[in-house]
Amino acid sequence: MGAIAHLYRGEVYRSTIWRTRLDTTTNWAVVTLGVALSISFASPEASPLPLVLVGVLIVFFLVLEARRYRYFNVWRARARWMETHFYAPMLSEGDLHMEDDWQRVLANDYLRPRYHVPFMVAIGRRIRRNYFWILLIQTLAFAGKIAVHPTEVQSFDEAMRRADVGPLPGELMMLMGVIYVSVCGAIALWSKRDDLRRGRARGREKSDSMG
Repeated sequence: MGAIAHLYRGEVYRSTIWRTRLDTTTNWAVVTLGVALSISFASPEASPLPLVLVGVLIVFFLVLEARRYRYFNVWRARARWMETHFYAPMLSEGDLHMEDDWQRVLANDYLRPRYHVPFMVAIGRRIRRNYFWILLIQTLAFAGKIAVHPTEVQSFDEAMRRADVGPLPGELMMLMGVIYVSVCGAIALWSKRDDLRRGRARGREKSDSMG
């Protein structure tokens, strides 16, 4: 009992540390977007290019955060497994339900550690939890910059000219923006469906229900 208590406390501590690291990458993404907003809206003549370039940094932070999330999910899943199979039955029924073989699942996870979610699922989860709003602000800010600076846009052709970035025409920049947002949205939706599928399978496969 004492060993399990210390084990649980250790897993909670590790999940807390990695949860803090997730917050760090999100903060980096927010700060860089804030800097891009400040530069692009500093004056009516300022270029919208920083709002485009910050997308590269946001994708980089998203990938880094998804990698960290996979580590965090290992510690979180182990702690949650002990909560649901050890502490909850002991508190509610006074029974550890050893016949469910939950301790063997946990032991196997220690003997053969693995990620509990695929990398793309981790990316989709982070988009749904945090990066959807960051991407939304970036998209609206770029559209707003084109629409109001230096004056209110009067036609679609004028908007396309304002979206020009060096030799790249505005039409291409807009197309890249649509692809950028669409891909992120598709990953988020796909990961949601995969989570639902995994949730349904979790009820049938007790031995693979962590993560």
